[in-house]
Amino acid sequence: MDLAFLDPLYEDTGPWASVYVDLSRRTENMVHERELTAEALSRQLAEQGADERTCHAVRDAVHDLRHSSDAHGRALFARDGRVLLDPPLARRPAGGSTAHWAPLPHTAPLLELAGEDPVCVVAYVDRRGADLELRSGALGSQDAGTVTGEQWPLHRTHTNAWSTKHFELKVENTWEQNAAEIAQALAACQEETRADLLILVGDVRERRAVHERLPKHLRGRVMETDHGAGSRLLDDDVERIRAEHVWRRAGDELDRFLAARDPGADGRAGAVEGVPAVIEAAREHRIEELLIHPDGPDAHREVWVGEDPDQLAVRRSDLRAIGEEHAWPARADDALLRAAAVTGAPALSVTPAGVDDAPVGGVGALLRWK
Repeated sequence: MDLAFLDPLYEDTGPWASVYVDLSRRTENMVHERELTAEALSRQLAEQGADERTCHAVRDAVHDLRHSSDAHGRALFARDGRVLLDPPLARRPAGGSTAHWAPLPHTAPLLELAGEDPVCVVAYVDRRGADLELRSGALGSQDAGTVTGEQWPLHRTHTNAWSTKHFELKVENTWEQNAAEIAQALAACQEETRADLLILVGDVRERRAVHERLPKHLRGRVMETDHGAGSRLLDDDVERIRAEHVWRRAGDELDRFLAARDPGADGRAGAVEGVPAVIEAAREHRIEELLIHPDGPDAHREVWVGEDPDQLAVRRSDLRAIGEEHAWPARADDALLRAAAVTGAPALSVTPAGVDDAPVGGVGALLRWK
């Protein structure tokens, strides 16, 4: 997960209101229920010590979502009477709507709820062209355009006369030309949308022709389905493909982490695990990628943070030892995400890859240098 979108949260000190709003319910009383949710979340923040202006800002922002068509939910981050960031969620909050008031923004749930939300371009391919569709968990389904190729000739004759050979050659040329145009349009759409996956739907020959004409750097992103021409992918079909991609990505990164944590010939490891070791790497700006298992026993343990993102320590006295007079308690995962974000390091939830191989305590990091 690229953490750059979180930058506005780390330009000022807290405390912060972090709210996760479940918008997945669709009932006849939906608008009224969401109005009640807005009031309840505002009260929760007030009970935790949030200032009145920030409580009102959150209440108004959630109230404005009462007619929202978001499929899953929204996260809201507010301080000093203003909502500064409100990203959509790709999955509904499992525990319903929640509110948190803490020295740091509570961004850790985003790894599960908004992170690894693969954007897909679905191409419904036939001999005449293709319809393109953009699919993602947060955005749902959007039309991404149509490719219209040559319309004639498209079909072979069924005779063996020598006069048909030239016509059949034209048919083959038409198919190849249309496949090339579809591949070109797909490549342009991927570049514009930064899509993670290209899904081809249609008959085998047409799918294969488009696949083979895509640029080499995109072929690893392609998945072909068994749906024939004229079919449309259901939401469950797309979600299964997206989940498979997330599982593979988490597994690949976890394998890389497991290999890197063993010392090399120089006796140094390319990865560390456990809160103390990862905090040390964060202070030294050495994190290449942060790996977190949200349910790991140490992911939510208390650590201490200062005003700057690289001012974090296991004990408060450790911050004082490096000259930081102001310190606040914070969750380990939130503190490490802040440190990773400001140094341009991505973060990944390793939940899809399984618990057994997770980093010790649920926190690990690949290092930029040993």
